[in-house]
Amino acid sequence: MQVILRTDVDNVGLRGEVVDVAPGFARNFLIPRKLAERATPGRVAELQKLEQRRARHEAQSFDQAQEIAKTIEQTELRFDVKAGPTGTLFGSVTTTDITDELWNKAKVRVDRRKIELSEPLKRIGRYDVPIELFTDVTVALRALVVPEGGELPPEEELEAMRAAEEAEAQAAAEEAGEQTDVVEAAVAEVEAEEAAAAAAAEEEPEPPGASERQVPEDAFERAPDTAPAAETETEVR
Repeated sequence: MQVILRTDVDNVGLRGEVVDVAPGFARNFLIPRKLAERATPGRVAELQKLEQRRARHEAQSFDQAQEIAKTIEQTELRFDVKAGPTGTLFGSVTTTDITDELWNKAKVRVDRRKIELSEPLKRIGRYDVPIELFTDVTVALRALVVPEGGELPPEEELEAMRAAEEAEAQAAAEEAGEQTDVVEAAVAEVEAEEAAAAAAAEEEPEPPGASERQVPEDAFERAPDTAPAAETETEVR
């Protein structure tokens, strides 16, 4: 089933994209939560016109791209987001967020597909976000991801927070690995015991009479004569 995303959805797509999803996922999750809408021909055509209007604001030549690059170099974006004690965001800052804020603050339109992020920003911090404006014209956009209601700590503190989170994640992974080793050892021990029991059962000699009954040598001599008696013909005179 095709739907139009109304917002960025992790592992699905970005806002405004037409994506194929399972019908149940669309009806039970995306559409009721207003994360997407049905991709009717009319709505798809509207989106295409909107993209064309936006594209007119993007760099159309090398010289124009250089002028836009100068504006971006003088711009710093700030994103106030909810974050945990170690700096991890409750959510993320996506390329869609960056393009929207860049337009709102500097009236510069860029194609979000030209923003070179391997993944969304998921931690507070200071970032230089590369943007390819045109062939051979790439500029770094400064972006601050700030904890909501606060300010960014010094870079040394940010590094310490990141290291603490990585250590915690590693400890959790090691603990999970130890638990897995214990379970695997227990399973291996049970399998070894079962294999040993099966081997012992195969080596144990079969007791007499287990497979077939032994017949004494003189059984046929001692057996009663059960043959039917010969009929005697009686002559009547």
